[in-house]
Amino acid sequence: MRIGVFGAGGMAEALGGQWVRAGHEVMVAARDHAKAGTLAAKISARVGTWRETADFGEVILLAVSAPSVTEVLAAAGKATAGKVLADCTNAVGPGAVLTVPDQAARIATAVDDAHVVKAFNLCHVDVWRMTPPVFGGRPLAVPLCGDPAAVATVSGLVRDIGCVPLPAGGLDRARLMEATMAFMVGLWFDGHDAQACFPPLAG
Repeated sequence: MRIGVFGAGGMAEALGGQWVRAGHEVMVAARDHAKAGTLAAKISARVGTWRETADFGEVILLAVSAPSVTEVLAAAGKATAGKVLADCTNAVGPGAVLTVPDQAARIATAVDDAHVVKAFNLCHVDVWRMTPPVFGGRPLAVPLCGDPAAVATVSGLVRDIGCVPLPAGGLDRARLMEATMAFMVGLWFDGHDAQACFPPLAG
């Protein structure tokens, strides 16, 4: 599959690198073209502009800062039409407060005929660098919110990094994922063991 990656930070490196290793073709775009080129060389990907990368990708990973998403999508223009956009952004400010309470829906209104899937936003970047992300013998489960066809596409990319896709409803439920992320991050920042809130059920 051809995957476009918007962004050249940690999430772009971690997920883009995983997908290259899984045999996908990846192209990277960022505001700083030199930084995008450095990342592309590091993970054996290509580099392009926003529009070129959107044209290239069947799926586009949105791994830019939350405030810049709409600007980036505007720069990509109609090249995102019909594409699956995997949104891993988190609009969180100081104190783990959501600055945009419905980020995925905001993205969906900013694009023409694209299919937004909320995904990969619940874990620290170091988790996505693990090969594979497995904890106590259990592969990481990755919730996905979006329309069924787009979720099915992103589910394949989740499996390719050794995780288990967890279809979690339509894009209207993405706000619950975003709020969960902010709540759990707040607990971690306060020094609590947030994972202990979700003990596994006995089989």
